[in-house]
Formats: sequence, C-alpha cells, structure tokens
Amino acid sequence: MATETVEAMVAGGKASAAPPLGPALGPLGVNIGQVIIEINKKTESFAGMQVPIKVVVDKDTKEFSISVGTPPASALIKKEAGIEKGAGNPKLDKVADLAIEQIIKISKMKEDNLLGKDNFARVKEIIGSCDSMGVLVEGKQAREVIKEINEGKYKKEIESGKTELTVEEKKALEAEKKRLQEEIEKRKVEFEAKGKSIVDGMQGKTRSEIKAALIEAGIPTLMIESLLPADTAAAAGAGGTAPAPGAKTAPAPGAKAPPPKK
Repeated sequence: MATETVEAMVAGGKASAAPPLGPALGPLGVNIGQVIIEINKKTESFAGMQVPIKVVVDKDTKEFSISVGTPPASALIKKEAGIEKGAGNPKLDKVADLAIEQIIKISKMKEDNLLGKDNFARVKEIIGSCDSMGVLVEGKQAREVIKEINEGKYKKEIESGKTELTVEEKKALEAEKKRLQEEIEKRKVEFEAKGKSIVDGMQGKTRSEIKAALIEAGIPTLMIESLLPADTAAAAGAGGTAPAPGAKTAPAPGAKAPPPKK
C-alpha cells in the first residue's frame, strides 16, 4: 500500500483548508473538507493551542488516517495557567502559580515525549519547564518543589495520578495569578522610574556608560533599550555634531563638487 504523509501544526479545533493543510492535501485527491472536520474533532480539546497532526493518505483508495500529537509542554503550561505567554524575565517575574495536580496532568499528556523514566521524574521535568517560564508550582520556585518531591511530599498525588482541582482551589489559583500580575506591574513602574532617574543624572555621558549604570542598578535587560537615549554618535561622526535638518554638507577633501543645477 503506497501512502503519503502530511504533517502540520494546526490550531486546536480550528484547522482550515488554508495553508499549510489545503495546498499539501490538494494534490493527494482526498476530500479536504472531510479531513479538516476529522482533524478538528480530534483536536478540539486543545482549543487555543497549536497541535502537531499527521495525515496519512492511501494513494490508491484515497482513504486517510489522522494522528494527533500533543502541544509543546510550554503551551500546555500556559493553557493550565491561563496566560498568553511566560515571563520576559522569569528569574524575577512570576506570572502564575500551578497546583501539583495540574503539573501531573501535563506530565501525563506529555508522557510519551518526556525523558523521565517514571511519573516522579516526568513531573519534575514539567516543573523545570515552569521555572523557565516564570510559573510557580504550589507557590514555590522549581528547586523548592523538586526538593520536596525528593523528600516524599506529593507522593500520594503523583502515584494516584490526581489531576482534578476543586472549585475553591481554582479560585485561589486565579486570585494568586492576579496578585502576581499586580506585583509585576508595580515592579515595572519602579524600575522605569529608577532607570529614568539614572539616565537623567548621566546627561552628557556616553550611551555605553549609561547602559552599564542601568545594568549595575538591576534594570531588566528588556527595559534598558527603551530607556537609553538615542545613539547620535554615528550621525555626528567622531567628535563632531550632527548636521541640522536641511543643512548642506561640504564635499570631502579632494572630491569634485557637483555641477550647478541648470
């Protein structure tokens, strides 16, 4: 049986005949509409996430089969946390907090793609991914939770594969996420004020000197570029000043002046 395989990433439950699927399936002679319907049925539980899918088509009969992978761990973490993206500065900013049950749920969904040999190792692997995104677990950073797991805490939950949360637990996590977001905004305002004060106090200094002072003061890297003054050195030339708008510049020594306009 000769087959051809089409692989693509699609939005969970919202695949369409637009690229990349349509153009790839068209030459294979299958009913594209039917393929799309089946893909959306199989991926609807991953709404809001990008999902890897594989369509295998029999070249002779035009029959097809669809297999669905799981989204990246980062996408599943964002889905569980209810966030659009991880922290820009995960060492400092924490954007959400997940319960151990949610970590277990993600580790079970990604079981075939993780390196861990048992449930405990796979849970710790997901916790490590949370850390790189600025997501807390049980209100703590990754190293603390992993240490607790090694000491036997959460053993019952991990062994039983518990993944469900009560309504009260969900509300508490949502409130914690809101508090963390407020902390980030407050810290951002403080950093901006501190950074602007440093820049204002270093007028006349070079851009590199100001940047060094901002880094030393602990201003986040992503914020530093927006605080730095415009670099006019290139326009001004070494030791010179930038020409005023509309001003005529003299030709370089030895260069011929352009002929006068008629």
